[in-house]
Amino acid sequence: MKNNILVLGGTGKTGRRIAARLQELGQNVRIGSRSAEPAFDWNQPAAWPFVLEGIDKIYITYQPDLAVPGAKEAITSLIKLANEKGIEKLVLLSGKGEVEAERCEQIVLNSGIDSTIIRASWFNQNFSESFFLEPIQQGIVALPKADLKAPYVDAEDLADAAVEVLLNPGHEGKIYELTGPRLMNFREVINEIAAATGRELTFIPITLPEYVDAMKAQGVPDDVVWLFEYLFTEVLENEENQIVTHDVEKLLGRKAIDFSSFARETAKTGIWD
Repeated sequence: MKNNILVLGGTGKTGRRIAARLQELGQNVRIGSRSAEPAFDWNQPAAWPFVLEGIDKIYITYQPDLAVPGAKEAITSLIKLANEKGIEKLVLLSGKGEVEAERCEQIVLNSGIDSTIIRASWFNQNFSESFFLEPIQQGIVALPKADLKAPYVDAEDLADAAVEVLLNPGHEGKIYELTGPRLMNFREVINEIAAATGRELTFIPITLPEYVDAMKAQGVPDDVVWLFEYLFTEVLENEENQIVTHDVEKLLGRKAIDFSSFARETAKTGIWD
């Protein structure tokens, strides 16, 4: 069956992967982004009705994070509109161990629309497509909370899981927590990348205040600095985020991608050179 599916954040880390898979499967995909036509911008709700027109299902990812001020109000407004537009299915990308995100989850689950929550651990791709990439390219990575471990999940696994949930029944009202197959700290991550690339990478453990000061010195906006502080404390230190789950296997019938496999494949692209 062909569906009209809106992928919010459709040019981002998870959205572009999901959109590509859906298109390969013959689904009608509308990209929800500021550069799309019609454009979707979380800060321009007046334009949302045009974006949702004729849509059956929505994959929701909120930028920059469901924890930031204003996210709950934005999700509430979107869900109200989704009901008005007769949307049949909602899939929300959420974060593991984020109290604020869980409030947004409840708004979606209580919407009256068939809904599924996908909670993700930190992504492998944070080291290849996001905020940790540049230090790796430069050869020196300085990060706080050096010994705290997380079960990094691969964005490819998340995309496969989201497509499964969007297209098939049986996931209504469920919350899936996606992780990789093992716990790793930053030092171990950088060592794996060094091994995969054959490069010498230096890891330097620093304090969170030192990291915050460095971001401010580089001109990082205050709201982004706040988000990083939140992620390094409330999220990374949360014991819920230090648990390996098997929801990837449950949804996909295969094991989750291990960080070593991700590192080997990514190294071949040359992005870390």
